[in-house]
Amino acid sequence: MVQVKNICCIGAGYVGGPTCAVIAYKCHHIKVTIVDLNTDRIAAWNSHQLPIYEPGLDEVVFERRGKNLFFTTEIEDAVNEADLIFVSVNTPTKKSGMGAGFAADLVYVESATRGIASVAKSSKIVVEKSTVPCRTAESMRTILETNSTGNLRFDILSNPEFLAEGTAIKDLLYPDRVLIGALQTPEGRKAQQALAEVYANWVSTDRIITTNLWSSELSKLAANAFLAQRISSINALSALCEATGADIDEVAYACGRDARIGPKFLKASVGFGGSCFQKDILNLVYLSEQLNLPEVAAYWKQVVDLNEYQKKRFVERIIKTLFHTITNKEIALLGFAFKKDTGDTRESAAITLCKHFIQERATVRIYDPKVADEQIFLDLTEPGIVITRSPYDASRNVDAIVIATEWDEFKELDYTRIYKNMKKPAFIFDGRLILDADKLQKIGFRVHTIGRKENEK
Repeated sequence: MVQVKNICCIGAGYVGGPTCAVIAYKCHHIKVTIVDLNTDRIAAWNSHQLPIYEPGLDEVVFERRGKNLFFTTEIEDAVNEADLIFVSVNTPTKKSGMGAGFAADLVYVESATRGIASVAKSSKIVVEKSTVPCRTAESMRTILETNSTGNLRFDILSNPEFLAEGTAIKDLLYPDRVLIGALQTPEGRKAQQALAEVYANWVSTDRIITTNLWSSELSKLAANAFLAQRISSINALSALCEATGADIDEVAYACGRDARIGPKFLKASVGFGGSCFQKDILNLVYLSEQLNLPEVAAYWKQVVDLNEYQKKRFVERIIKTLFHTITNKEIALLGFAFKKDTGDTRESAAITLCKHFIQERATVRIYDPKVADEQIFLDLTEPGIVITRSPYDASRNVDAIVIATEWDEFKELDYTRIYKNMKKPAFIFDGRLILDADKLQKIGFRVHTIGRKENEK
């Protein structure tokens, strides 16, 4: 069995960077090199201002960087030194061609795989870390075996990540489970065990699950689909609550106390976002359609459709409340990241809300504590946005405030001060169920909350 002493990770993004930094943090005897072609990103990883905001990440990186953790653009050297290579590149949803809008674009996975084959001079364990469609490992193995030279051996493993942004370091240090899939051959099992022993440096063996390759690949998609399904389910019920006078928090609490259901992911909101949920469900839809399972595809597609409906419904409620027009009005959008404790904006509900507001010819004043101005301008190319330095600047003289991200600081703002500086009537639309509606109403606000009838808590 191979004893892993040197790891290379191709891709220094939200998954590869934190994952391999934690491996270096917990395995001082293993050299970990994270490589990326993006020179600016690597420069940021080597600086005091890391390219990713994640609680606890700075401590992990600064503790091991330059000791057994390295960031470089020299991919060939890192690949050749490594016993084990993580492929942790982006797999976005295809924007054109066959499967556009649903299938994962595997161009970066294929490019990384071909790169490994072209430079490797010794046998390697190659690990899928990116979220990929079922049976992608088969394609990777074919590319490696047909493009390599000499008597090299490549063993392919699937080791999907189950990180939640905002808690990624905690998830890596104390995982619910580590999943490793391998071909069920003697060589495949040996490679599987080699990676399992890396994780066993800090993860108890009962939490390290070994499966076949295809089960591992599908389990990642399935896990995200289940979580997104719960969010869409509670959001569907929030529409019923608003229509009937029920309170979505009370309904969620009552359901969550059932041990068979549990309380997690039962928080109604304006909609889910992030790099995984929508992408992985659409991937599952495409896979089902390709396997001639239209009913299965339609079932999972409805989870995404409901998420879009929730955002549209929230926008319509805002427009109707603001006297059926927001043209030439100013709206403060508090929060732009898709969730708190991250600077990631991928598939953020805030982007959809802003685009609807701008289409209605409103001006949107945006504040987010962690999202860079440049990222907001990349996500919103339309005119009509103003980026502000504080929630108080954002809300000055506006017609309404919209809570789009559940940042803790939004619960503690001086809303009396904010109320005085707003146009009247002063409206607040809580898209994340984080504010004390009763307290705000006593100040004078007109409060509208997801999952509750107007001005009811």
